[in-house]
Amino acid sequence: MILETERLYMREMSQSDFGAICKILQDEETMYAYEGAFSDSEVREWIDRQISRYRRWGYGLWAVCLKETGELAGQCGLTMQQWKDREVLEIGYLFRREYWHKGYATESARACREYAFETLGADEVCSIIRDTNAASQKVALRNGMSAADMWTKHYRGVDMPHIRYTAVRGQKD
Repeated sequence: MILETERLYMREMSQSDFGAICKILQDEETMYAYEGAFSDSEVREWIDRQISRYRRWGYGLWAVCLKETGELAGQCGLTMQQWKDREVLEIGYLFRREYWHKGYATESARACREYAFETLGADEVCSIIRDTNAASQKVALRNGMSAADMWTKHYRGVDMPHIRYTAVRGQKD
């Protein structure tokens, strides 16, 4: 276990989580901000990318599991992401649709923010969110972040404006 909250725990993903991760990454509605659901091979690559991040940095997107049942409800964690001309430390989150609107994304994102500042010693952390993703923007705001700047990413043949929400170590929520 990497992190624990009141209702959740986070652990490293492995390829044995493939079925549970497919329930997130292969759901068209969940993946609208990515311009569509992933194929089986894209899901395997996604999990492999997290495993590679764990080895390289000691963190990545982690499996978020419900304490009550152990079920994998989503993923949340820290990754290094390209933003304009630099890499930034990002809190990312993706949850199965049946677990939306239960506060799990906010709960896990707050734990990741605390981990970034207290364990990793980061001075700033951000969430990079597509401009049309109002629900994720609300999670960032509840995580004590504020909109900092915008940038258009090109992904799957589409120009996607993104907003970078940031929090700085020591700032009050």
